[in-house]
Amino acid sequence: MSGPVESTTCVVAGGGPAGMMLGLLLARGGVAVTVLEKHADFLRDFRGDTVHASTLRLLDELGLAGEFARVPHRLIDEVNVTIQDTALKVGLDRLPGAHQHIALVPQWDFLELLARAADAEPTFRLLRRSEVLGPLRDGSGRVTGVRYRGADGEERELRAELTVACDGRGSTLRDASELPRRSFGAPMDVWWFRLPRHESDPHGLTGIFRSGHGCALIDRGDYFQIAYLIPKGADQPMRAEGIEAFRREVTGLLPWLGDRLTSVESFDDVKLLDVQLNRLRRWYTDGLLMIGDAAHAMSPIGGVGINLAVADAVAAARILAGPLRDGTVRRRHLAAVQARR
Repeated sequence: MSGPVESTTCVVAGGGPAGMMLGLLLARGGVAVTVLEKHADFLRDFRGDTVHASTLRLLDELGLAGEFARVPHRLIDEVNVTIQDTALKVGLDRLPGAHQHIALVPQWDFLELLARAADAEPTFRLLRRSEVLGPLRDGSGRVTGVRYRGADGEERELRAELTVACDGRGSTLRDASELPRRSFGAPMDVWWFRLPRHESDPHGLTGIFRSGHGCALIDRGDYFQIAYLIPKGADQPMRAEGIEAFRREVTGLLPWLGDRLTSVESFDDVKLLDVQLNRLRRWYTDGLLMIGDAAHAMSPIGGVGINLAVADAVAAARILAGPLRDGTVRRRHLAAVQARR
């Protein structure tokens, strides 16, 4: 049995890039919005770091450039890629606009920046440690909000004119909607781990692809965050071979890091990303919209996830803020968001 009943204009499930940006933009547009984030903070080990020029321009437009400058980050104007024995440098100096670079920033810092900006808006509310359990529906089947478990462990109902699922590739609300998905398959999964970095090591973003193996090294100052590609489904058999086999595998591609692999003490230090590549055929149903990975799970290749999620949020806010303020949001507005993206 559900507990207390609350209400808002828009409820957003998930405090990732799509959810936090949408919450900020709607609140700045005068819409009462509540973001439900199931964790107490944004510190997840597997979070992308790459903020592209389009997102940096948006931060400028939102007046957040100064705040972003105070967040630990690195500006990268070239990406180094080695394919077999050929080294390539991809320059970003021809990007249009003021930002001819990408930024590497811990995503948790980026999300906290958005949370601080949104908290300044009187119509915004962020509820942490609040896990969405499922949708509320009226007699016609229209989604009218969510059931969630709050920080006190009590189940509650939050009713809303519009519910937006930004709860990622494992979206509870998307699965409850039973909307059909198209899966494109992915030939790889990703091991996610870190190794110590020395000042003389490569800076910025480095990709290495050789003899059927590949990885990306993300410069986080005193350590590399490494995304190491493995064949789809190979994680469990490779783990069964033990940590020494893991070290040999990685040393084969990154011999210059071989002596640092003892810092990976066990497979507890190696996280698995089950790579998915899919999209909903339709992103919405009555009262419910999916954006970000909930609508279209992306491959980590290229580091585009944050930026596509943010772009979804911008499109949704531009189309929906007015109808939400006026109480006139309809299914056609939700369709317009998908059409725009």
